[in-house]
Amino acid sequence: MKIIIINGPNLNLLGKREPEIYGSNSFEDYFRQLQSQFKDIELTYFQSNIEGELIDKIHETGFSYDGIILNAAAYTHTSVGIGDAVKGVETPVVEVHISNVYERESFRHTSYIAPNVKGIIAGFGLQSYELAIRSYIK
Repeated sequence: MKIIIINGPNLNLLGKREPEIYGSNSFEDYFRQLQSQFKDIELTYFQSNIEGELIDKIHETGFSYDGIILNAAAYTHTSVGIGDAVKGVETPVVEVHISNVYERESFRHTSYIAPNVKGIIAGFGLQSYELAIRSYIK
C-alpha cells in the first residue's frame, strides 16, 4: 500500500510556530515515527507553501497511490483549485487538520476540499495523521 501525506503552507514550521496550537514536534520527526509504526505501508511526504505545487503533487499521485492524506492548511479555506484537483483524481483523499478548525476563526469553518474527500479528521494534533492512515487499512 502506498500513501502520501501532503502538507500545505506553514506546516514546515511545525515545532516552532504556535506550539500551543500545533505542538512542539517537527513534522519530519513525527513522520519518521509514522514510518516505523506502519512498516507495511510505503509512506511518503511532501510539503509546499505554494498552491500550484500542491495541485501538481495531487495530480502526480492521484492515480497511482492508494491514499492521499491532505492537510492543505490555510488553502483549505481559500483554494477552489485544490478542491478541484482532489475531485479530479481517483485516489481517495482524507482531509486532515492538526487543530479543531471549528474552535478557531469562523473563516476556517469552510473547506473547499471537504465535498470531494473520503473523510475529515481534525483536532487530534499530529495524531490526526495516524488516524487518517488507519482509515485506509482494511
